[in-house]
Amino acid sequence: MKKAIIVFLVVFSMVVLLGCLGMYYYTERQAAIREEQLAEQTAQLQNNEQKSGGQNQVYSESLTEIHTDLEPIGDSGDTEEAANPEEVPEAEATSDQTTETSPVTLVFTGDICFHDPYANMGAYRQRGSKIDNCIDSVLLSEMRSADICVVNNEFPYSNRGTPLPEKTYAFRSKPENVSILKDMGVDVAGIANNHAYDHGQEAFLDTLDTLTAAGIPYVGGGHDLAEASSPVILEKGGMKIGILAATQIERNWSPDTKGATETSPGVMRCFTEEELPRFIEAIKKADAMCDFLVVFVHWGSENTDELDFRQTGQAKDFAQAGADLVVGAHPHCLQGLGISEGVPVIYSLGNYWFNSKRVDTALLKVVVKDKKAEKVQMIPALQHDCRTDHLEGAEAQRVISYLNSISIDGAALDENGVLIR
Repeated sequence: MKKAIIVFLVVFSMVVLLGCLGMYYYTERQAAIREEQLAEQTAQLQNNEQKSGGQNQVYSESLTEIHTDLEPIGDSGDTEEAANPEEVPEAEATSDQTTETSPVTLVFTGDICFHDPYANMGAYRQRGSKIDNCIDSVLLSEMRSADICVVNNEFPYSNRGTPLPEKTYAFRSKPENVSILKDMGVDVAGIANNHAYDHGQEAFLDTLDTLTAAGIPYVGGGHDLAEASSPVILEKGGMKIGILAATQIERNWSPDTKGATETSPGVMRCFTEEELPRFIEAIKKADAMCDFLVVFVHWGSENTDELDFRQTGQAKDFAQAGADLVVGAHPHCLQGLGISEGVPVIYSLGNYWFNSKRVDTALLKVVVKDKKAEKVQMIPALQHDCRTDHLEGAEAQRVISYLNSISIDGAALDENGVLIR
C-alpha cells in the first residue's frame, strides 16, 4: 500500500512539473510570436499606402529676426529635394520655385512638469512665481527668440478628474499655470505622452481647452483621432514648418493613457501593429503639406541611455515616411543622436524643468534653411535644485563628450555642440 502511494505521488509530481514547464514554454513562445509580428510589421510599413483622416492645424505668424553665433554646416551629401517634384501639383511646384525663404530657428526642450505638489513648483512659488528665477537667462533667451519653441508638456491642466488608480505618478496642474508656457516663449505644446491622461478624460479635455484659450497649439492629442493625428503647421520664413507627435508609452496593449479613436479623445499612439502604420500614414500625409516636418515622439526606457529596437527601428520608418527631423522624449535622461536615412535623430532630450533631481539636459536648437536642417545644435544644460542652468566651459564639454560617446550612425557633435554629418 505504501509503495502504491509513493508511486502515485511520484507520477503526480511529474505530471504537475511537466504541466508547469509546458505553460512556461507556451508563454515564452507567445511573447516571441508577438515580437516577430512587430518586426514583420515594421518591415511592411513602407508598403502601406492607406491614407488616414484628420484636419491639419495651420498657424501663420510673422518671421522674427534670427540671431545666431554659429557657422553653417553644409549638407554636401544631401542632394535630394524634400519632395518629389513629379508628385507635386504644377501650380504648387511653380510657387516653390519662386518663393524666397529665410532661415527659421526651432528650439525643443525635453520634459517639463507643472504638477502643483512637485518641488519645482514649490520653488517657483517661493521665487516669486517667475520662471526667470528657475531657468537661466541664456536658455530663456534662446526659447523666447526662437521662431518656434516646442516643449514636451507632460501633465494635464485641470481642476477636475481623479488620479488613475494604478498609476504611481499621476500629475495635474492648475489651468492658470499655463501662463508659465507663455513666459517661457513656448509656441507649441506636445501632449503625446504617458501623463496627459493622468486624471482621466475630464482633465484631458480641460487641457485642450486651456492650451487653446492661451493661444498655444497642441500636437499629438485631441478630441478624436483625426485631430490627434494632425500636424501643427506654422508658416515661417516662406516655409511651412510641420510638427507631428505620437507616443509609444505605455508600451502595452491596454495603456492607462488612452489613445484617441474616431469618436473619443486621447493621444496619438505608435506602439502596436495597428497604431504604428496609422502614424506612418499620418507622417506621409503631413509631409505632403509641409516644407519641413518634425516628428516629436515619446519612446524609449526610463533612466537609461541605451536605445531599444523600437526607437532605432521607428526612427528609420519615420525618416522613410517623410520626417526631416526626429526628436525624442520620455527616458528622463539624455540619450545619443543618430542619423537615420539622412535624417537627424535626437533620441531623448531628458528632463528640462521637471523636478528637483540633478540631471544633465540640453536645449535643442535647429536652423532650417532652404527646407533642410542646416544646423542642429545641442546646448548643454543642467537641471538641479529645481533650476535649469546653461553650462559652459569644462562642464559643457563634459556633456558634449558624453553625448558623443553614446551616439550612433557616426553622428558626432563639435565643441559647440553642433552636429557634424
